[in-house]
Parts: sequence; structure tokens; C-alpha cells
Amino acid sequence: MTIRVLSDVLISQIAAGEVVERPAAALKEILENSLDAGATGIQIDLEQGGIKRIRVADNGGGIARDELALALTRHATSKIASLADLEQVASLGFRGEALASIAAIARVQLTSRSADAEHAWAVQAEGGRLDAPAPAARATGTTIDIQDLFFNTPARRKFLKTEATEYAHCAETVRRLALANPQVSFTLSHNGRTQLRLNAEPAYARIRQVLGEAFEQNSVAVEAAAGVLRVSGWVIRPSAATGSRDNQHVFVNGRYVRDKLIVHALKEAYRDVLHHQLNPAYCLFIELPPDLVDVNVHPAKTEIRFRDSRGVHQFLFHAVERLLSAPADVTVAASGASQASPQPAWVAPRQTAMPLQVNEAMAFYAPLQGAGVRGQDSEGLVAPVAQSLPEPGQGDAPPLGYALAQLHGVYVLAQNMQGLVLVDMHAAHERVVYEKLKTALDARAVPAQTLLIPVALTVDARDVAEISPHLDQLAGIGFELSVTSPTSVAVRSVPWLLKDADPVELTRAVLAEIAEFGVARLLAERRNELLATLACHGAVRANRRLTLPEMNALLREMEATERAGQCNHGRPTWFQVSLGELDAMFMRGR
Repeated sequence: MTIRVLSDVLISQIAAGEVVERPAAALKEILENSLDAGATGIQIDLEQGGIKRIRVADNGGGIARDELALALTRHATSKIASLADLEQVASLGFRGEALASIAAIARVQLTSRSADAEHAWAVQAEGGRLDAPAPAARATGTTIDIQDLFFNTPARRKFLKTEATEYAHCAETVRRLALANPQVSFTLSHNGRTQLRLNAEPAYARIRQVLGEAFEQNSVAVEAAAGVLRVSGWVIRPSAATGSRDNQHVFVNGRYVRDKLIVHALKEAYRDVLHHQLNPAYCLFIELPPDLVDVNVHPAKTEIRFRDSRGVHQFLFHAVERLLSAPADVTVAASGASQASPQPAWVAPRQTAMPLQVNEAMAFYAPLQGAGVRGQDSEGLVAPVAQSLPEPGQGDAPPLGYALAQLHGVYVLAQNMQGLVLVDMHAAHERVVYEKLKTALDARAVPAQTLLIPVALTVDARDVAEISPHLDQLAGIGFELSVTSPTSVAVRSVPWLLKDADPVELTRAVLAEIAEFGVARLLAERRNELLATLACHGAVRANRRLTLPEMNALLREMEATERAGQCNHGRPTWFQVSLGELDAMFMRGR
């Protein structure tokens, strides 16, 4: 076979396979050019999902007559001129191949007028063939009209989806760029009907317009910096997470990216507070010097590489994890009240942590009018107490309020300034115990409770063989075990925080985890999973009747505990029902 040089048209058509996967990819490249040109208003018109036509008009700086043909030529760009420019690139586009690739597989008309030109000029291209520029009429800016995408590559056209699907991808592309550029107005129409109109507005207003009020009302503002790294934006509260991955948007220096490292960092940040079937929603903007990130990885420019990937991962993980773990997060559950914009979580005063078994000092309730704890009634049930919250300015009421009663031995009912608080006592206490175990283990000070009488239990011989070399490590987390035979062990102590749990069930749970993962891995990478299992066994069980002081002690513990809004499995621990919602239930004021 003879080696030959391919024609420029064929080269552009081959390149188009990477750059222009579908209409949305072509639209993305054009919109990025408009933004790079400084446009403050962009009009997008689509027909048949962008397959029949994509027309984009902007009010940017425009293109001079002599450069119109170059704009449709491969590897011609105004963004970079040297390798140094490439390593410092800050513009969205820079490769100089998108328009040429589009012109090779579609009928294109490019009309533009620069600020100092007397009138506009237009150039047409069809299948890679360019016509000479001709005079045209339009204001300063650029209009690019793409028709019959893939008309000369029918094999590629067959891979396109339905009109509705292709339009959905195009609309998502517009929304992503709109999120990163709230100072720019966007108008999107499809088949002659306006589908989206976004005016230039503040970032939080653009978030509401694009991601919806539900995201706005249930999100928390993120703002963190470390050296040259900075992240800002919004993340969803764990209690509002859903199974969808649609609202996951990350921008690096204004560029929308899909990066596994970033996704993993955010997933890890939510790991302790999110149920495994749910996914977080977020809109984050990461900023760092251009030379610390390589955007020249793929023609689509959605894949990137960080120079210090581990540093970025840790920075992002800690920024979001600290926000989600703040005790104040407990105080801001969804109450149904609309806010003008997502605001940082209100920081409540920390409460003194109290063990669940210890009664609180009655002086704690002194500010309450008519406060008191009644005894149990003849059936042993806790009698409800009529407590009132302090008047505004007469003292600070705790965020979760004061306990009123226990419902079906499962839920604690409390009254706070907003209305009624419903607490799942097992889930809430599970989180409290879990966080205490983590703190104790981090400090290498897990207190143990020696059993008055050691508990013997029969176990599998493989479990005995597995734990025998690691008895000292298990003692470090509060478990003192001794091997009494090839198939039995004796439990001599358990972690003090779990002293009320069944030692046999507790030990069997630990041995089950050891059998699956091994001691070394369990105490290292799966440490938190082990502690979550222990906390579940040590938490107060359903149908245990609590006294009012015990219920209030649990509420105070929750207010002082990180991530107290969710249990270790990601389930919510409490809900707020506002007075407005209660009034609506009973049609008060109507």
C-alpha cells in the first residue's frame, strides 16, 4: 500500500469525529468562542434539536474581514501563539480546530463585524470549501449559522438520537455555561419557540433560575481558600439529596469539567452523611493559576489534569466535609421557608455535651416559664410538660428546643422557636456515639469497660485464627478478647461508650466485619465502617422509654455533634415542622 498525505478536508472530517460528537458539542464550541470574545448577550436558535440548524448570535468583539476565512481554518486561533501561552491558557477555546471541524461536516455561514468596521462581512463554507467574504448587515458581534450537521457524513448522522434527546443535550450545554457566566444573558429557542431566557444577574439568582428553587432552598454556600486554591459555590444539604446525578456541576477556572478526582473528593466528603443510594447535588467553582492545571488533554476540553492532584483532592474534600460536619448544620434543616439566596449555615452556640444517662441540672431550665419535670404516671409513661420558650431578647433558646414527649417509643417530640421538632432517637444517638468513637480513636484514647463476668462465645475457627495475632490492636479500640480454645473466645471488656450494648451481639458484629475484610484493613481504610457498626449497637434502642431530662440531654448532644442531621447510614435524624406548616394543616387564618 502507498503512503499518501490526506487532504485538508478529510483531515478536518476526521478531527470532527472527536470535536463534534453531536449538536451539543458544536454548540458548546461556538458559545465558548462568544464568551471568549467578551459577549454580554447571546441568542441561540435551534431547529430539530440542532441537527437541522444551530444559530448563535452574540454582541462580542467581532472578527475582522481579513480574519474570517482564518477563523474557519484548522489550527488558526487568536488565543495562543506559543507553548508558554498554552501552559498559561485562560480562555475557554484555544485549539483552533472547532470551527474548521464544523465547517467540514455542515453548511456554515459566519457573519461578523468588529467594533471599528463600517459594516459586517460574511463568509460561507460547505463541506470544507470556503467562499470569499461578502458585505453583510449586522451590529458589532458575530453570528454563526450551522445547517444540516453531518450532511456529508451520513454514517455519523445515523448515530444521533431523537430530536428531543439532542435538544436536551443542547439545553444542558447552555445551562452549564450560563451557571459559570451569570453576567451574560442567554436566550434559547427551539423550533421557533423560546425555551429559556436568562438575564444578566447575580450568581445566586442564576443558580435559582438554572437549578431551581428546591436546590436554592436546600443548599449551603461554600467558600474556602488555601494558598492559590479557591473554591466557591453551593452544595446540597444531605437531607435533600436524591438518587439523580443531574445537578452535579463543577467548573475549573470557569470551564465545565468532568473529573474523576473531583467527583471522588466530593463523594468522600458526603460519605458519612449520605445514604449509599443517594447522590449529592452541587455547583462548585474552583479557581487556581492556569499553569497548575492542564486543559489540553482532549479536544472536547472537559477532561483536565491537575499538577498537584492530591493537593486539590484534599483541599476540596476538607472544604466540603468541614461544612457538612459543622454542628450548626443541625440547626438548618428544611423548614419550608423560602430564602432570597443560599446562605451559609447559621452558627449556633455549642452546647455542653451530656451523657444520655446523666440528668441535666434544673438550672438549665430556669429561663423557662413554668418549667418543670413531672413524674411518671400510673402506667409508667412520661407525662408531657408544658414548657414555653424564652421571649426574644430574654435568653437564647437551643436550636432543637426542649423535649415535650416520646412517641411510640421511637420519636422524640420537641418544641423550638420555629415550631415542632421530630427526632428519631435511635438514629440521632447513633450519630452521637459514632462521632465520640471517632474522636476517641483519633486521640488513641478509647476507654474500655471491663465486664464483671467475662462472656464466652463459640466462634468459627477461621475467626479465631484471624484475630489471634491482632489482640493488641483490638484492645486499642476497647475490645479485650482472649482465645480460650480453637473455637471460642472470651470477651473481657468492651468500649465504654458501648457498655450498655449486648456484648455477645457486639462481638459477633466485629467478628463478622473481621471475617469479611481482615483486621488490618478494618482498622485502616474501613475504620469508619467498623465504628458505624459499633455505634449502631451502642445507640439507644427503639421502645426504650426516656425521661424528659434524657430526651433533652440527647437534643443537647445533637447540637454539639458534627453531622448530627444524619445517622451513620445517611438517614435523617430529625425534621422541623414550622408553625406555618402546622397552621396550614389546620387551615388556621383562612
